[in-house]
Amino acid sequence: MNNNIKITPEGTKDYLFKECTAVNYVSKKIEKVFQNHQFHQVITPCLEFYDLFAAGSGGIDQQSMFKTTDNSGRIVVVRPDSTLPIARLASTRLQNEVFPVRLYYNQPVYRNNPVLTGRSNEIIQLGVELIGSSGLRADIEIITTAVESLAAISDDFRLEIGHSMIFSALSDELDADINQKELIKTYIENKNYSALNDCLDKLEQNETVSAIRKLPSLFGSDEVFDKAEKVIKSSKALDALAYLKDLYKMLSTLNLGDKLSLDLGLVQRNEYYSGIVFSGYILGFGDAVLSGGRYDKIMDSFEIPTGAAGFAISINRIAEKARYKSRSNIPEVLVYAKSDDNIMKAVDYTAKLVKQGIKAQFSDLSDENEAREFAEKLGIKKIEVI
Repeated sequence: MNNNIKITPEGTKDYLFKECTAVNYVSKKIEKVFQNHQFHQVITPCLEFYDLFAAGSGGIDQQSMFKTTDNSGRIVVVRPDSTLPIARLASTRLQNEVFPVRLYYNQPVYRNNPVLTGRSNEIIQLGVELIGSSGLRADIEIITTAVESLAAISDDFRLEIGHSMIFSALSDELDADINQKELIKTYIENKNYSALNDCLDKLEQNETVSAIRKLPSLFGSDEVFDKAEKVIKSSKALDALAYLKDLYKMLSTLNLGDKLSLDLGLVQRNEYYSGIVFSGYILGFGDAVLSGGRYDKIMDSFEIPTGAAGFAISINRIAEKARYKSRSNIPEVLVYAKSDDNIMKAVDYTAKLVKQGIKAQFSDLSDENEAREFAEKLGIKKIEVI
C-alpha cells in the first residue's frame, strides 16, 4: 500500500548539501546580473488555471502539463511555464504601472516528459520578462542581459540568434497541411537534413520549398545573410532578415567575437514567438541552457497590446556542473575549540579572522578527529585548535 513513500516521482529529485550550494551559487550569480539591469523579482503560484495555457499561444503541449481540479471542479495545472503567468500578473496587478516593467523570477516549472532521456520533469528556472517595450533597443537589452548571465556562470559559452518570422513567413506560403508543417519545423530545429529532405520532396517544388530546405544549414557568422538573401524570396521573410541583420551589426560592436552567432533554423515553439529568438549554450552541454525571444502576441491575449521579450535559464543541469565553483565558498580556516571552556575564545578568534578578510568557520563538532575529517572532506587546508 505504501510502495512509493521512499521515492520521488519520475523526473524529480531531492537536493542535498553540495547540490543546494551549487544551485544557490549559480542562482545568485545570475540574479545579480538581473538586478544590475533593474529587473525586479516576482513569484507566481505553482498552480494556475488550465485556461491560461489552453489557448496554445504559450507553445505548451497540453499532454506535457500536470493537471488536477480545484474544489469547484475547475481544471488547474502545475505551472509548466513562467512567461504566461507573469503576463497575466502584468495585465492585472501591474496594469497601472508605468511601462516598460522589468521582472525576473526564480522558480520551478513542471513538464510531463513521457520519455525523460536525462530530462527532468521539474526544472528550476531563472528568467526575465521585459514587458512594454519593443524595437532594436529592447531586443539589444534583452540579449545583452542574456549574454551577461551566461558570462556570469561560464567563460566558454555562445549565444545563437535568429528570427521567428523568417520561417513563419515561408511556412505561410508553403502548400502543406498543419501536420506536415509541424514535422518540417521539428526537422529544421533538430537539423535532421535527411528527414527534412524526404518530407519536402513530397511537396510541389518551388522557391519556398527551396528556401525552407536551406534553413537548417544557414548558421554561422555574418556570411549567413548573403546566403539567405540568395534563396529567400518572401518579402515578409526578407523584412525579418533585414531586421536581424541590423540587430547583429549592433551586437557585433560589443566585441563578443565567436560567442555570438546566427542560426536561421531556430524555429521551435514558433507560434510562441513573434520576432527575435535566441538560444544559449555553455561548454559541456549538448542542449541549450538558455532560450528566449520576443513574444508580443502573448500580451495581445491579455488585452494589453504591447511589446514583450524575455528568456529562461535552466538551473538544474548547470548546477550539477558548477558544484566545483561552489568551492570558492569553502572556508580557508576551520577553527576548533578543544574544550567547552574554549568555545567563546574560538568564536572570537573566528570573528577576528573574518574581519581580516580570511574565510574562517567555527566548527561546532565536539570531537577533534571528526573536525579534522570534516575539514579534509571539504578541502579546508588549515585547522586552528583553540
